[in-house]
Amino acid sequence: LEDVMKVGYKDIRCVESGGPEPGVGCAGRGVITSINFLEENGAYDGVDYVSYDVLGDVVCGGFAMPIRENKAQEIYIVMSGEMMAMYAANNISKGILKYANSGGVRLGGLVCNERQTDKELELADSLAKMLGSRLIHFVPREHQ
Repeated sequence: LEDVMKVGYKDIRCVESGGPEPGVGCAGRGVITSINFLEENGAYDGVDYVSYDVLGDVVCGGFAMPIRENKAQEIYIVMSGEMMAMYAANNISKGILKYANSGGVRLGGLVCNERQTDKELELADSLAKMLGSRLIHFVPREHQ
């Protein structure tokens, strides 16, 4: 486990599972393999929260695995107000809805990480309402 997990600030544990070579393999299968490996090696012992950063443009069975197998209770989607990001958030929401009744998982809300596109706050808020959820936070973009 120590070969793949790095412990950082405030004992936050971080793992990067990577992905398959383009055109070979399935990234969703990589998600399943990674989560199984982490479970088998005790990576989840003593943690309060687990955060997954997954592709949202294609919600295949592998990416839905934490939802399907009751590994998630509440999901927050981080997105921007760009059309493809909102499309991805909508796809992820469809996956959550599919398993909401059987697994007890729910969409906790959306977080918009601003990219400074036109009407970004309004679009993000509108999407949240259309999904029957809420915009939890709008993270303003800062240029330094």
